[in-house]
Amino acid sequence: MWYYIIKVLLSSVIIVAISEISKRSTMLGSILASVPLVSLLAIIWLYLDTKDVKQVADLSQGVFWMVIPSLLFFILFPAMIHKNVNFWVSLVTSLAVMIIAYFVMLFILKKIGIQL
Repeated sequence: MWYYIIKVLLSSVIIVAISEISKRSTMLGSILASVPLVSLLAIIWLYLDTKDVKQVADLSQGVFWMVIPSLLFFILFPAMIHKNVNFWVSLVTSLAVMIIAYFVMLFILKKIGIQL
């Protein structure tokens, strides 16, 4: 039980720290947020939980392929904000496009024989 509490607390502290740092320096916040901290933590927790390096490698490969469609969010969201589109509309639209892109990517990967 303590292990799960530590996992939740550590993961939460990192997210809050990046948010707070971003208030003071968007550049430093951007650098820290761009580091795949969530993926890194997931890889570490998965390894500590299972000791299964194949499962860890599969997760890492899956993250690689799913980063590509997620980049659409980071292109579309600021573009919409710069065009003075409402924050929430920009956020929801960018998330929707990203989710659609995930499904497109999964379809493409399946067609070329890459199984996630």
